[in-house]
Amino acid sequence: MAATNISKRNFGKTSSGEDVTAILLENGNGVRLELLDYGAAIRSIQIPDVGGKTVDVILGFDDMKGYLAHTAYMGAVCGRVANRVTEGQFQIEGKQYSVTKNHGEHQLHGGSVGFDKMVWGVTIDESGGKVSFSLQSVDGDQGYPGNLTATVVYQLLADNSVVISYTATSDKTTPVNLTNHAYFNLGGHESGLVHDHIFTVHADMYTPKNEHDIPNGEITSVEESVFDLRKPTRLGDKINTVPGGGYDHNFCINHMSLDKPCASVAHPNGIVMDVLTTKPGLQFYTGNFLDGQPDGKGGAVYKKHFGFALETQHFPDAVNKPHFPDSLLRPGDTYQHTTMYRFTVK
Repeated sequence: MAATNISKRNFGKTSSGEDVTAILLENGNGVRLELLDYGAAIRSIQIPDVGGKTVDVILGFDDMKGYLAHTAYMGAVCGRVANRVTEGQFQIEGKQYSVTKNHGEHQLHGGSVGFDKMVWGVTIDESGGKVSFSLQSVDGDQGYPGNLTATVVYQLLADNSVVISYTATSDKTTPVNLTNHAYFNLGGHESGLVHDHIFTVHADMYTPKNEHDIPNGEITSVEESVFDLRKPTRLGDKINTVPGGGYDHNFCINHMSLDKPCASVAHPNGIVMDVLTTKPGLQFYTGNFLDGQPDGKGGAVYKKHFGFALETQHFPDAVNKPHFPDSLLRPGDTYQHTTMYRFTVK
């Protein structure tokens, strides 16, 4: 069953004067999901905890001023290619392409003006309980080949699952990797460090990275390392031993399925979040570069390790590493993936 109620409100304007709309989905269990057409972003997920207190588990901002000022991709859909592209270059079918560099000499999350900075078209299906966002990315956008049509559909189900369905088509072969960059804190967006969260990541392998946070091409066992999160692990017991000051790594998940979680997170307040996906990778990021600016919702301050992201994805830099799962979308084919964040209280 889908969400029982959908409403919308004006949320402000972009720096160029475009109107931004917030869309609220509510089910009959007191769960509320608020979205923005700016970046097709998740602004809020409110869930009752084990004591009945409503907890907003998403880091975000009260107005467009915050969304325009921050640099952390807060809650947004990242594309055309999420994560990193080495030296902003790749080759497809014998042709070399150069894309915009916004992460030193590399590209991060789609470039200088990625999908996170665009106002998407929105269609509301009240009877189906769906909100669909659509975007046209023209041939040459940020340097990428092909006219791309991307669609992201959100649903809030009666079992308190947030479902995100991604589709895309292109008239030229192009890399595509769409993800949502929501920062979660199951204790509440304003509650501070996430060290008390218990994480499980069902991945036997991960992709080690170089000094630029880009996979070095290896696919390595997590065995006897800080990346072995196959058993429930309190984050605070491991995070200080992770190179680089926290997790920001791609895990090669064991289960590409909507029937079995690839990761689970639990908080002492009883809220549990399972992540299920059809994608091959999961970027576990512990907010290592959150710096407290700008102020978050209700004046909350989001500092290092105050939130975490679980970004379902193709492996980073897959377009330059042919032994990684293929991230190319070809004419006549459809990029189609689904991710589910399933919330329960125990």
